[in-house]
Amino acid sequence: MKRASSWAVLLIALLTGCGGGDSDEGDSTSSTGNTGYQWSLPTGFPTPKEFADNPLTAAKVELGRHLFYDLRMSVNQTTACATCHLPERAFTDGRKTAIGATGETHPRNAMSLTNVVYNATQNWANPVVTTLHAQGLIPMFGEFPLELGWSDHEAEILARFRNDAQYQSLFAAAYPSETDPVNADRVVKAIAAFESILISGNSPYDQATFQGNRDAMSAAARRGRELFFSERMECFHCHGGFNFSQSVSHAGTTITQRDFFNNGLYNIGGTGDYPLDNRGLWEFTQQPADMGRFRPPTLRNIELTAPYMHDGSIATLEEVIDHYARGGRLISEGPLAGDGAKNPYKSELILRFSLTAQEKQDVIAFLHSLTDWTFICDPRFADPFGNFPRPARCN
Repeated sequence: MKRASSWAVLLIALLTGCGGGDSDEGDSTSSTGNTGYQWSLPTGFPTPKEFADNPLTAAKVELGRHLFYDLRMSVNQTTACATCHLPERAFTDGRKTAIGATGETHPRNAMSLTNVVYNATQNWANPVVTTLHAQGLIPMFGEFPLELGWSDHEAEILARFRNDAQYQSLFAAAYPSETDPVNADRVVKAIAAFESILISGNSPYDQATFQGNRDAMSAAARRGRELFFSERMECFHCHGGFNFSQSVSHAGTTITQRDFFNNGLYNIGGTGDYPLDNRGLWEFTQQPADMGRFRPPTLRNIELTAPYMHDGSIATLEEVIDHYARGGRLISEGPLAGDGAKNPYKSELILRFSLTAQEKQDVIAFLHSLTDWTFICDPRFADPFGNFPRPARCN
């Protein structure tokens, strides 16, 4: 029980911390040191940041891959990390919001793990969760909602791996200097190591932009690219850079932007309010201006990650474009009624624009050009147990 209590204290800090700041100064765990892991990086991608308390090794990555796909990671052995992060959906789950091992519904949409190692923050709205191994504690030990259900069941779940001959070898290889490495800290850090290598950068867009193969993108996608990066649509202000997100961090970063935006999705009763269980950064700062502010996710592989937004409330890319073209969503009736375009806390970057039907299809073609099937089908990221079959396209 003492260990469970210590994890609970840490989890409370992760869930309720405020601030976050815009700089990496003071991040005592961050390190740009070379641990010897051989990164396989796409053209134009910076070296990821590594952490002194979780150096990356091939053995740790392999242990993490097994744990990520193992149903025994949940209290009732029905749910793995991969349940909410399926490779065929670019490591999302296709649901509006995630569902935990015992059937509890999460208020938020499962975020893609595409290029997650480059995220400056690791959740939709928590400014203090800046590392993958810190984020991993939340689904393991969180209770509201319950996801994997480790709280009060830590010893029971760890025993499944401690008594398994294959895992004995995997843990020994990942942590060779430790006599008993099967503990929650080593589990979460191994999973973080595996997630760190989920790097996507060989889409048609990448091939055309960085590899000299102009014809990898269709003419429609190239026209859509021009629109996407224009001041007319303003998309690139929140979804720019190599990862199509402004909130990034890597080994060469000196000042890290940890950006959160209100995109006019709600304006309940004309007050600026968002639903009670989904108020974004405001939940941590209690500042009115932070109401409805969420982190802009990467757009890489976005064709595969529907439904969209932090609560999965927009079903298609066509509807996403309509939302931004209007400058915010109008909900005409019901308890969430309000005009998001008039939300007083909405980002000044969310402006109305108009597109012809052809231009709209061109933008969608561009977004589809960010789909990287070599990433989706990469055998290094595949389930070693066969619980989660590979997409048919990969066979």
